[in-house]
Amino acid sequence: MFRTPLVIATALAVAFGLGILSSIYALRATVGFGAIALGPWTAFPTAQTVDADPYAKAHRARDGKLLLGSAEGLTFTAATDSANRTLVENCRYEIRGITPPARLWTLHAADRNGNPLEDARPGLPTGLNAWSVLRGADSTFSIRIASSATPGNWLAVPEGRAPFLLVMTLLDTPTAGSSGVIDLAMPGITRLDCADA
Repeated sequence: MFRTPLVIATALAVAFGLGILSSIYALRATVGFGAIALGPWTAFPTAQTVDADPYAKAHRARDGKLLLGSAEGLTFTAATDSANRTLVENCRYEIRGITPPARLWTLHAADRNGNPLEDARPGLPTGLNAWSVLRGADSTFSIRIASSATPGNWLAVPEGRAPFLLVMTLLDTPTAGSSGVIDLAMPGITRLDCADA
């Protein structure tokens, strides 16, 4: 008498449980479809528009973060260096090159959830922008990323071994709506050395 309702209840519990788990995994795995990759940098140009796919809309709703419109800018993130090695705090890196055309760009380090890194040492440069970075005669720039101070352009990260992301936001850029954005170049990220090597 109780066998049939028990089988149905078990099947429904398994189905709902697997459905919820697969939805959570899908939202954590990607911002959506239509990603563009320029070296180690990845962006989702339609993630914040009305043309976004359902996964991108759900991802945006889950995070509760304000995203830029396609005419306002484009956010690139990098979780690895140009040699496809994970970015970690105990290593030193160099970003070298130029950015696509933009009125302004910003760069900061973030944790794996996209939140800016908290550093216990106040006064260190945790973010840079196009107006404050020193450039060469050919308009290229070189930025060192390390927990200890370095000369020139320096972006501080905490001392530790945690992985992190680099987030570069191009503001007021024509590349956000350009269909030829894949032909553009982002600066390369090179690992210099690591504290435990």
